[in-house]
Amino acid sequence: MGALLIAIIYLSFISLGLPDSLLGSAWPVMQVEFGAPLSYAGLIAMVISACTIVSSLLSDFLTKKLGTGLVTAISVSMTAVALFCFSISTRVWMLFVFAVPYGLGAGGVDASLNNYVALHLKSRHMSWLHCMW
Repeated sequence: MGALLIAIIYLSFISLGLPDSLLGSAWPVMQVEFGAPLSYAGLIAMVISACTIVSSLLSDFLTKKLGTGLVTAISVSMTAVALFCFSISTRVWMLFVFAVPYGLGAGGVDASLNNYVALHLKSRHMSWLHCMW
């Protein structure tokens, strides 16, 4: 069970890191398709970052109420749904809307798993955790 749990934690962190560069690499094509200025990519990234910060700050409260597993499952689900919605967005305002659950989900995964690993596993697992990002 221990090895399976660690593998799931590592996979969760991989899912956290993979989409981080997608907006920057996709924006040149998205910008043309949406007819949006280049600066909107920065604004969308700021919405994602702000929501990540809010979620990280609330993660201790949520983890105590729901547990690390449920917070992680909800957060990964929110991130996945938001990324899917990014892919089917037809207007630039939709990206701003879907940036909110994306940021909230990313912050929840990050803070709750970091806290769990710090409290329950050896320090080498924390290093490997961040390697997986």
